[in-house]
Formats: sequence, C-alpha cells, structure tokens
Amino acid sequence: MENHTDPNTSATESALEKKKRRLSRRMVLGVAGAAVAVAAVGGTVTAFTVDSVSDSSSADSGVHGALHTDGGDIVDADGKKVVLTGVNWFGLETGTFAPHGLWARNLDSMVEQMVDTGFNTLRLPYSNELFDAKSKPTGIDYKQNPELKGLSGLQIMDRVVESATEHGMMVILDQHRPDQYGQSELWYTDKLPESKWLSDWKMLAERYKGNDKVIGADLHNEPRGQATWGDGNPKTDWKMASEKAGDTIHSVNKDWLVFVEGNDKYKDESTWWGGELRGAKEHPVKLKEADKVVYSAHDYGPGVYNQNWFMEKSFPSNMPAFWDKHWGFLKKSNTAPVLLGEFGGRKSSGKSTEAVWQKSLMQYLKKNGISYTYWCWNPNSGDTGGVLKDDWKTVDPGKKALVSMYQSPIPGAEKDAEKKTA
Repeated sequence: MENHTDPNTSATESALEKKKRRLSRRMVLGVAGAAVAVAAVGGTVTAFTVDSVSDSSSADSGVHGALHTDGGDIVDADGKKVVLTGVNWFGLETGTFAPHGLWARNLDSMVEQMVDTGFNTLRLPYSNELFDAKSKPTGIDYKQNPELKGLSGLQIMDRVVESATEHGMMVILDQHRPDQYGQSELWYTDKLPESKWLSDWKMLAERYKGNDKVIGADLHNEPRGQATWGDGNPKTDWKMASEKAGDTIHSVNKDWLVFVEGNDKYKDESTWWGGELRGAKEHPVKLKEADKVVYSAHDYGPGVYNQNWFMEKSFPSNMPAFWDKHWGFLKKSNTAPVLLGEFGGRKSSGKSTEAVWQKSLMQYLKKNGISYTYWCWNPNSGDTGGVLKDDWKTVDPGKKALVSMYQSPIPGAEKDAEKKTA
C-alpha cells in the first residue's frame, strides 16, 4: 500500500488531487472503470460461523528454532506449524524515517497494544534511503520517547525490532520503497542500483542474525508494470531477482524466510499490484536453501478501486474462486506457504461491499490456514484507515472484531501465562 498521509505532506492538497492520487496508486489498466455507488450501512461486526479451520491455524504458541517451509506450511525446527497473523506499521519508509505515531505516544506502548490486540507478527516497511547518514528522523515526541533521541533511522529500526521481539512478536522486514518519495515498479531504480538493494539486504540479514524472532525479508513491495516473471530478462524478471536476493541473504543468514511477492499481471490479465502469483506455478522461485520460500500477495477492496469482481451479481460468493486463482492455489495445493502481506479497508462493519469483502476474505484465510499481515496499524493510511483511530490510541472496534476472527497466538504467550499463574 502506498497512499498514506505523511506529516511532511502539504495540508493544502485539494480533495480532487487526493482522489486522483488515491485511484492512481493501485488502478489496474484494462479493468472496467464503471463506478458503482455502494451504500454504507452502519453497525457492528456480528459473529458468524466459520467452517472448521485447518490444523495450521491452531498451532500452539511455542516456536522453536528458525522457521522453514514444509509444503504449504511454515514450520519451526520441530516441524510445528506456525501461522503469522500480523499487522503493518509504516513510517520508516517515509520522510519521517521513523514509524508514524511516535509524535503521539511511546514506542513500547504502541507495541504492547498491538500484542493486546492479538497480533503475533509485525511487517515493518522501510526505504533504502533510511540507511543514508543524511536521513534524519523526525515526527517523534522525545518527551514520550527519550530513548530515541539522537538515533539514526537504522538505529530506530533496531529499537522497533527490539521492542516488537521482546514483546513476543515475529518481525518481517519489508523493502517498501527505494526512497521516501514513492514506490518503484522494479527492485532497482536509477538512484538505487540492484547492487545496493542486495547489499542492504545482506547488511540487514547480518544485523539481525542473533534475533530469532526476526523471521525474514519481504524482498520488494508490489512489483508491477515492467516487472515480469520467469522470462529470463535480468532487467525485469522478478523471479530471477528474488532468487539472487534470497541467495545473497542466505550467504550470511540461513535462518531467514524469503517472502516473494507476486507482480500485477499474468499473460493478458491484470490484478492488484503484487497480487498475481500464477507465474510461480510454471516458474517457481528456487533458492539454494530450498525450504525458505514463502510467496506473498496483496489484495484490496472496492474502497481502493472498484474492480469488476466486486460488481458481479454473485459477490461475495465469487471471491474464493478469485483468490484461489491468483494466489491461494499455492497453499491449497500444498505447493508453498502464502502470506497475504497486505489487505484492508475503511469499512469493516455493516453491509457495505467493502465490509462484506473484508469479512469474506478473513473467513477464506482462516478456512485455508493462510498467514496474513493486515494493512494497517496506522490511522493515516489514505485508502484504508487503520486498526487505530485518529487519536493514535483507540482501537477501532469494527477492525478489532474483524481481525479477532482469525488470530494465532504470540509465540511463547501460553507458556508465559502458565508461569504467571503457577
């Protein structure tokens, strides 16, 4: 996801400009643009019955050793299934060079609330510009976060990782942008050569090697446009670049999972940025550490763009087949694990198309034991809003109910609870 409010963004941007920018972020060429007005009906999320969940969603909380893959599952060193049910917290990829919201509250209190809300994983976006010595963190209330004063962006990343993992959360690092100004179609740009992209990943893999709760690398956010899959062109082949990055990471840290997002098209059909993984069926990602590949997709609702599939008469019953087709097949065929790295929307309760879509998707993830990281914790995501309300303190009750439908325990949480009651 790209459309979010940075405190450095001009407040005078017109509503029309915001709307155009929002649609252009994720609009897919070739999709019918007929907009359908959807009436938003207020209310709360009501409980409803979900089919029996696969064993992978009931994994107990004790995770031992480095994670790896076994067919369609992520497992620990004992072969125990591990399901990631997490959240995104952005800001390190923006001009603040720090997670957003630290102007409103303390870092540790933010992480504690994520844990209390039931998330066991943090997907942490960053930009490569974060590692530039000239990049100075801003947007932090140092009275509430005195331990962050004087730190570089990378050192603030260290502190976020430390806090999250000390609270029991697993962490996925996400190369979200080359710089603070925006995402890139490919993993490299004219200012960020592939060699720097690779060396930054190698640096991070070495830096966090001693922390077993930092579980892996989401190599590049939302490949699209020029990005191809499996055609052998070194300038555009995202599958080939993923293999190069994965092997580079494993040259210094064999413990990490490598999360490989899809691109945005397959043959003559387009979908969401990063949301198309059919290429992996014919051209799977192959690493020297063969049991470390987790595929990742992004999927959004009509609040981002009102795609054709939301307007079908059979909606929402048509959606499971759509998800199966583009990314779910990898998990359901026991080929490889899938992380739905981003999905979300403003409307999570009531009868609006977006609310119905979100609940249907969560039901699908639960039924199939698919891992996810919800977009997002931040309320200042322009397309989706956040789990937190605008005060940066209050959890939105509709989204709390939504994510509570399907959450796996914090690793070690049950054991910690047993110690306290002993």
